[in-house]
Order: sequence, then structure tokens, then C-alpha cells
Amino acid sequence: MRDRTTAIGYTRRWLLAALCALIATAIFVLQGPTAALAATDEQEVTDFYFAGTITFDDKPVEGVTISVDGNGFDAETETDPEGKWRLYVPEQERYTLTIDEKTLPDGVIVDAAQLPDGVALVSGTTGSFEAEFGLTGTKIINLFLGEGERVTESFVDQLLSRLMNGLNFGLLLALASMGAALIYGTTRLSNFAHAEMVTWGGLVALVFTSFWQLPLWAGIAGAIIGGALLGWALDAGLWRPLRRRGLGVVQLMIVSIGLSLALRYAFQYVIGGGTSQLPGASPTPIRFGPISLSYIDLISMGVSLVVILAVAYFLTRTRIGKATRAISDNPQLAAASGIDVDRVIRIVWILAGVLAAISGILWAYFRPGVKWDMGMQMLLLIFCAITLGGLGTAFGALLGSLIVGIAVEVSTLWIPSDLKYASALAALIIILLIRPQGLLGRRERLG
Repeated sequence: MRDRTTAIGYTRRWLLAALCALIATAIFVLQGPTAALAATDEQEVTDFYFAGTITFDDKPVEGVTISVDGNGFDAETETDPEGKWRLYVPEQERYTLTIDEKTLPDGVIVDAAQLPDGVALVSGTTGSFEAEFGLTGTKIINLFLGEGERVTESFVDQLLSRLMNGLNFGLLLALASMGAALIYGTTRLSNFAHAEMVTWGGLVALVFTSFWQLPLWAGIAGAIIGGALLGWALDAGLWRPLRRRGLGVVQLMIVSIGLSLALRYAFQYVIGGGTSQLPGASPTPIRFGPISLSYIDLISMGVSLVVILAVAYFLTRTRIGKATRAISDNPQLAAASGIDVDRVIRIVWILAGVLAAISGILWAYFRPGVKWDMGMQMLLLIFCAITLGGLGTAFGALLGSLIVGIAVEVSTLWIPSDLKYASALAALIIILLIRPQGLLGRRERLG
């Protein structure tokens, strides 16, 4: 009787073990490759992802590198032995997927005729295509390879394309940097909340166009007026009272950090953590030889140039502009000369708010997208441009912004895109080692 009970117990254990093994095998078969892929790539698992298989002559292709880029995010992965791949993204937006054609078999390219709906090749390429989600957070993109001639760009073509993108980025960065430089020049305040002034411009334009369904011109006008009002309110309600109380530069800088955090999370509370698009975002690019630009890029550069020339005229030809430069040089002497320092500083804050708002709109199209912390992505580059050009000089900030913008974009020819912003800091360090006061700054006598 005891032997029979023992045999029944062994049988149950073996059945239980077999059942567990069967379940584990089923999980591995159904999810194993995907889970292993995510673990190997160390991707952050989200609710949104692109996935699929890459095949050639009905056979899976292993080791093909595929990357995703867009909305300030990029990642890459490789196909597994079954040709499967998966790339997680933070948001349900439009992204650019790129096949590293060096990892494909010789003489084959992606068959554009068999791309699924919602996927289109980027003009002038055979391995990059734009994809967007449907109603769900999953987009399956099965890619079929076929024989063909790859479209490749020479080093000179890539350099020209990145130089133009860098010029575009540098011009919109200059708008924000010049405003921050004017604030520093007249008040000696390193305004960390300037990033939120940039974000404010994009948010106001988004509210006018997407939430209230007004025309784009109304959104742009509202953002400019809103930027001016924000600059006026910050100086009238916060900075002027603090200046009159005699707070030092360090205390004011700490207050600006706290203000930055408060405004940033207030924006997140109001609009949420997602990314929203302004009307006309992600237009079809227009090719000028090796250079690919959209009509929005052309408008952005034109607007930036016009605004920069207007600021230059204001600083060099108007009485208020000359008074601003005088205060930047010596505020005590300017006050003794009869200049109303507080009034000029108030105008500088309003002007800085307008420039930041315009920069925020252009940044929302360049990035593209409006997000609650979008200005923070520019803040380090703004300070870098101001320091590079020379502290407190608007024209130095312009020159520094152009150098930073071009350095950021051109550096991707040699370094991964994740490190492109570090190239701006490298340029800053090299130039400051040669000229510590910045390109257009003046040496200050110490002691």
C-alpha cells in the first residue's frame, strides 16, 4: 500500500514537472525571441513599439541593424536569427526608421513596392522610411529585400546637408540666446528659467491652433504677445522687487532655478507629458541637390534672419538699444548719466520674452513637437552659446549659436547622434582655452 502511494506521488510530481516544462516552452516559443531581443538591447519597454521581420527570398536575414529616430528619441537594434526585430518608442508619433545598408547582403535593398500602409521611403534614400502608428500602440513593419542599387551619399553631400541643418538650428538657437544674453548683460542674472520662456512660446501657439482651432497666424501672434507678457510679468512681479531688496547674483540664480522647476511642472500638469504637433509639422522635404529642406525650414531661417537683423537695428540705431548697451557696459555710469535703468531692463525682459517665444515656435517645428520640457533641451546649448560668444553680448551670442548649431549637426558624421550635444561643449572648451573671455567678449581686469 505504501509502495502504491509512493508511486502515485512520483507520478503526480512528474506530471506537474512536465506541465510546467510545457508552459515554459510555450512562453519561450511565443515571447522568447522578443523578450530576449529587448533584454539584449537593454531597451526601455513602453506601450508603443515598431516590430517586424526582415526577409530575402523568403528567408530571414540575421544581424541587420535598424534604428529609429524622431521626437527627440533614438534607439537601434538588430534582427535575431529569425529575422525579427522590435524597437520601443516613448510616444505614439511619427518616426524615421533606418536600415543600416552595410549590414544587408551585397546587392540587395529594401523593396519599396512591398512596404506596408503608413510607411513611406524618405525621398532620396533606399534604407530610410517614415512610419506612423495607427489606432493601436503597435506598428508591424515586415520588410522584404530585393536586388537593386543602393542610394548612397558622398561625404561632401552629407557635409553640405548637415551644414545647412546646423545653420537652421543655429539661427533658431540664436533667438533664444540673444535674449538670455541681453538679460545677463543688463542684470548679471544667469536665468535658468529662460528654457521655460522658450517652452511657453510653443505652448501658447499649441493652445491657439490645436485646442482653440484658430489659424496658425493667430497662434504665432498669440505666442509673441504671450512671450512679451511673460517677460513683463516676470520682471514686474519677481525680478525687480528682488533687485530692489539687494539680492546678490547667486541668490537670484537660485531663485531662477526654482522658478524653472515650478514653471516646468506647471506646464506638465496643464498639458500632460506627451508630445503634440503644431499644424503643418513634418512636411515633405524639398531637395536642392544634396541638401534636403522643407518649406518650413526655409521659412524658419528667413524669419530668424529678419528677427536677428531687427534686434541688431534696435541695439545699434535706437535710443533704448544704445541705453541697453550702456547699461551692459557700466550700469552705475549709465544711471548717473540719466538713463532709467529699471525701464530699460523692463524692455529687455519683454524683448527676451518675444525672442524666446519665436524660438520656441521654430524649435517645435525643427524638433518637431511641443512638449512640457522642450526648452530644457536647449538650455545647456543656450548657455554654451552665450559663453562661447562672450558673456553679456548679444552679437557674441549670435556667433556662438551659429558655431554650436553647426558643431552639433556636423559632428554626427563622426560620432553617434546621442553624443552630438557633447560636441558643442567640446567646441566651447577648445575656444575658451584659446580665448577665455569668449569670441567677442572683453578681458576684465581682476584685482
